[in-house]
Amino acid sequence: MQASESSRAVAAATSIAASLDLPADDAIVLQSSNNLALRLLPCDVFARVAHVGQEVAQFEIDLAQRLVEAGCPVAALEPRVEPRVHERDGFAVILWTYYEPVTPVGVTPAAYTDALEQLHAGMRKLDVTTPHFTDRVTEAQQLVGSGDRTPGLADAHRDLLRRTLEGRRRAIVDRVDRGAAEQLLHGEPHPGNMLSTESGLLFVDLETCCRGPVEFDLAHVPEAVSDRYPDADRDLLRECRALVLAMVAAWRWDPGDQFPDGRRAARALLDALRDGPPWRPLDAIMGQPDGDGA
Repeated sequence: MQASESSRAVAAATSIAASLDLPADDAIVLQSSNNLALRLLPCDVFARVAHVGQEVAQFEIDLAQRLVEAGCPVAALEPRVEPRVHERDGFAVILWTYYEPVTPVGVTPAAYTDALEQLHAGMRKLDVTTPHFTDRVTEAQQLVGSGDRTPGLADAHRDLLRRTLEGRRRAIVDRVDRGAAEQLLHGEPHPGNMLSTESGLLFVDLETCCRGPVEFDLAHVPEAVSDRYPDADRDLLRECRALVLAMVAAWRWDPGDQFPDGRRAARALLDALRDGPPWRPLDAIMGQPDGDGA
């Protein structure tokens, strides 16, 4: 979120909290990207703020409630208020439980895998209407296909992303048509969407949930985690890894994207795609030092 908008977003969140008898004299910015993540004090509530129309807040609220009821490892909504979307001054605000972070030596692959397997098992029990993973691919293709929407993307790199998105999407859909199972997915279960809490590992940001093969989710996680899924189709996972690299690269070249250090990540993703298979895991690419550029 642009710095010029952040103060209004904070004011909207604190005002909403106060109107619900949750004292919020202070707001700590935990993360600022396309959304603003806040810790409101002294009520100790986690607030996520987005522009109205740029969120799928009610979908996320409904899904979070159902997943918590199913015993899935996901963050819960703030229990002291009605679970709904609050709007003020053009911002949509959702109030969540704040979890004091635990600082472990490191999240082990075994713990990460257990949490993701629990999430997937719970999601298989739910019958909800969600986008298909190909809907998200289409959004990336539209960005890449428009010079007006991604003006900083060089022609050669645009062609690389276009070919990767088209080819990998086709290959994955073909495998699904031939019987690969699909289910409800988190959509982006990477380490940045996981909290380490006293209650264990919890997934957040359910707005990306979609339907597709489990391998699409596994393409977002560290290799040591995906390797612990013995039933995963390794060929399908490789296709999904390439697709996800191209999708994330497309988001990073959107001028409206506010991912921290996004342009560096965009260049690193293009480098990885140019290098070809075996595809490097997303977390390793996003965290690497800047290369020689794009």
